[in-house]
Amino acid sequence: MENGLARLARTIDYQFQQFELLELALTHRSHDGSRNNERLEFLGDSILNFVIGEALFEKFPQAREGQLSRLRASLVKGTTLTKVAKQFDLGPALKLGPGELKSGGHRRDSILADAVEAIIGAVYLDGGMEQSKQLILNWFQQRLANITLEDTNKDNKTRLQELLQARKLELPEYEIVDVSGKSHAQHFVVSCKIDGLSLSASAEGQSRRQAEQIAAGKILAELEGNDHGG
Repeated sequence: MENGLARLARTIDYQFQQFELLELALTHRSHDGSRNNERLEFLGDSILNFVIGEALFEKFPQAREGQLSRLRASLVKGTTLTKVAKQFDLGPALKLGPGELKSGGHRRDSILADAVEAIIGAVYLDGGMEQSKQLILNWFQQRLANITLEDTNKDNKTRLQELLQARKLELPEYEIVDVSGKSHAQHFVVSCKIDGLSLSASAEGQSRRQAEQIAAGKILAELEGNDHGG
């Protein structure tokens, strides 16, 4: 196991002083309910958000808070972290319980993304903030170089989905509340709600799509208004 961990450490470009931290970062709760990577994941998530936020703050001095939040959400969302995990071939190194192993947990996106955050937390505990910051900037160098403010010019539904994914929350549900008017001039009322959050919004539009976009925009404004670093 030690050799495998040493190889992985070289792959992720960090030399651990305490290899047990890396091993813990790779241990899923299905393998050990009391000693697993969930606390490291929490720590790594906070550090990742801060480092990426700071990098974007410096890269885009004219960007507004909402734009920076959207850019950060796109970089730290689960799908991006899963790509990082696959780039490092983390799957085979994960310590999973029998059930997760049987169901292909080493390929599951959420488990891979969580392991990336846990590794960041492990690096922080092993080497401090400067080491973990440098690691994150190395991992995200190309993505940070390629991102532009144009990436914030997405429609409300896309932006809301990305923000919720970044926070690991349920995706929104849209429901038609009312349709009125003749077929050539219909009027739609649509509601947008998110399970797990006491947030909902309704909106009117001349098409279902337009009403959904307006409703998503209301939820976005509420979430981004409350987003002060999380």
